[in-house]
Amino acid sequence: MSSLAKELLVDPWRRLKWGFIPVRREVTDLDAGEAKELVPSEVEKEEGTSLELSGDRTSSADGELTKEEFRETKKNLDTASTDISEYEYKDEANRKWYKFFDEQEYRIKKSQASNNKWYSWFNAGTSTKEKKLLLKLDVLLAFYSCLAYWVKYLDTVNLNNAYVSGMQEELKFKGNDLVHTQVMFTVGNIIFQIPFLFLLNRVPLNYLLPVLDLCWSLLTVGEAYVNNVPHLKAIRFFVGAFEAPAYLAYQYLFGCFYKHDEMVRRSAFYYLGQYIGILSAGGIQSAVYSSLNGRNGMSGWRWNFIIDAIISVAVGIIGFYSLPGDPYNCYSIFLTDDEIRLARKRLKENNTEKSDFSAKIFDIKVWKRIIFDWKIYVLTLWNIFCWNNNNVSSGAYLLWLKSLKRYSVPKLNQLSMITPGLGMVYLAVTGLLADKSHSRWFAIVFTQLFNITGNVILAVWDVSEGGKWFAFMLQCFGWAMAPVLYSWQNDICRKDSQARAVTLVVMNMLAQTSTAFISVLVWKTTEAPRYLKGFTWTACSSFCLTIWTFVVLYFYKREERKNALDNGIILYNSANGESPSISHDIEDPENY
Repeated sequence: MSSLAKELLVDPWRRLKWGFIPVRREVTDLDAGEAKELVPSEVEKEEGTSLELSGDRTSSADGELTKEEFRETKKNLDTASTDISEYEYKDEANRKWYKFFDEQEYRIKKSQASNNKWYSWFNAGTSTKEKKLLLKLDVLLAFYSCLAYWVKYLDTVNLNNAYVSGMQEELKFKGNDLVHTQVMFTVGNIIFQIPFLFLLNRVPLNYLLPVLDLCWSLLTVGEAYVNNVPHLKAIRFFVGAFEAPAYLAYQYLFGCFYKHDEMVRRSAFYYLGQYIGILSAGGIQSAVYSSLNGRNGMSGWRWNFIIDAIISVAVGIIGFYSLPGDPYNCYSIFLTDDEIRLARKRLKENNTEKSDFSAKIFDIKVWKRIIFDWKIYVLTLWNIFCWNNNNVSSGAYLLWLKSLKRYSVPKLNQLSMITPGLGMVYLAVTGLLADKSHSRWFAIVFTQLFNITGNVILAVWDVSEGGKWFAFMLQCFGWAMAPVLYSWQNDICRKDSQARAVTLVVMNMLAQTSTAFISVLVWKTTEAPRYLKGFTWTACSSFCLTIWTFVVLYFYKREERKNALDNGIILYNSANGESPSISHDIEDPENY
């Protein structure tokens, strides 16, 4: 038997308890000598190296160092990331104004940025062992997350497809019943996110997510047998409740395994599931309606919910064995011990704090740290604009097609597949642009220019039918930047795992809350398909998102400037008579 077959088939089976349950892997970290052999292509930091600046004072990103700041700088230098072979010196004298837009100015060295080719899936300097680990993670985490989000969104948007496929008439929907039913899903989703303020980084997500997946699959079957709108609203509430942590959990897991300039394109895999969900919902509904409508006395839209549930159950079962947990709480049956150690090493290189299952559920120190920091406020408002910057979830495109009164039900569902198909292209371009150009702000602004254009055209409405087609074809640009935003949030909060988890939940929960009440105001079903308020609001949110991205960029660069040394960058200002040097001994600032 080949070693590959043994690694991928025999060893994983042996790691299962009782032959079917993945358990937590007990992997001890290696000592320094053994760790060096783990990634032979990397050069360890020279031990004992420290920082000394000649001139009248020591220098930091904010100016002169106090005694405490000086000692902290020495500590940072001693624990600086080991993936740098030498430090880069950056002179802050006569810094140009346009350097503000250089997002990675203090995050990565110029040599790292210049060697990162846009056409390469892996970053420059990635060792063979690391590439193998990344490929496994891309399948086990990134690709599986795509499947999971696909069925999640399939079970979300199938309501709109069912609505235009006979459910409206059969259940006797009236007035704004559709938007109210959509809001019930959102309300359930928001309420049941609250516990994860305390639990997101403290529970084995590889168990939790598949179990919840199976639960909402059973409820999706229930949707096939409802006889009135109130029953449907109740079931949609609980479907939303069981789906509550999914969006947050996958974003958190990406931040546990991937580095900041690897994360967006992997997170984009997750969002591909969203577009595939919308795309396949129309295709599945069209096929089911054509072949099963009336079978056993059930309408086609009812069969659609049953088929969706069967798919969801299969994906949920796969998740038990695919999801790896996180590097320090790993349940993966496919990763070797050395690969788990390498994942931990990468976490340290990215300055990402590990998840600690033993941490207190509620720690007042953590909450003080979060409340008195800029991140939770700036990022939450940013995410509110993000969640309100698209018209896809309103079903506006489908309702407009139905209002034309020229397409059959199967044709309507087929046409619904066009926009998510284009969205997948937008998503791929945006993810590559963000990661490979090291400019996440530009990727966000790029998508919103198209998004604003489409929504302004639809708000005007008095344009040709071709103009409306063009505008609707741009609607998925609104979502294309979402993986960029969430990956950036992971990077911004990487040094504090508890703050990262809490900030992620809060920003997501409040953003989703805003859509719950705003959708009732601006996306009233009785105003379809014109939706003047809806398209106007979306265009304004997209504009605000664009402007606020520069606010985020300002705070991000200020933070990274303070932590430049951790990233292998030594700052000095020659205009103040400062010059950098490396010595083996460092003196106390009292001697300066």
